Amino acid sequence: MKFAAWVYRIAGIYGLLALLPQYFLEEKNGLDYPPPINHPEFYYGFIGVAVAWQLAFLIISREPARYRPLMIAAVVEKFSYGIAVLVLYGQGRVAGMILATGLLDLIWGALFIASYGAAKPAGKET
Repeated sequence: MKFAAWVYRIAGIYGLLALLPQYFLEEKNGLDYPPPINHPEFYYGFIGVAVAWQLAFLIISREPARYRPLMIAAVVEKFSYGIAVLVLYGQGRVAGMILATGLLDLIWGALFIASYGAAKPAGKET
């Protein structure tokens, strides 16, 4: 149980530290990774949803057994981005730095799967 709690706590904190500065980097990201962002609603919407998930990770970390079913959605959140980035990188459509973020999400997804296995279902004592 401690494993799952630590995985989700670290993931949530790391995610907030990585994502919150993005609210102030729209223009820089558009210059560093052309083309410039021309749909800011998607940019800020992505950040907002991702930040909400980091908060969910912190909630899960408080009581992993209680929130074990939510871990399945957390795995989907991590793998949906990670796999998409792998495909896009293979097509030459994203930069290496973006590939790194996708690979990190795949690692977190694997840790979330391990956490799911480590968290005992609520009400089940051994």
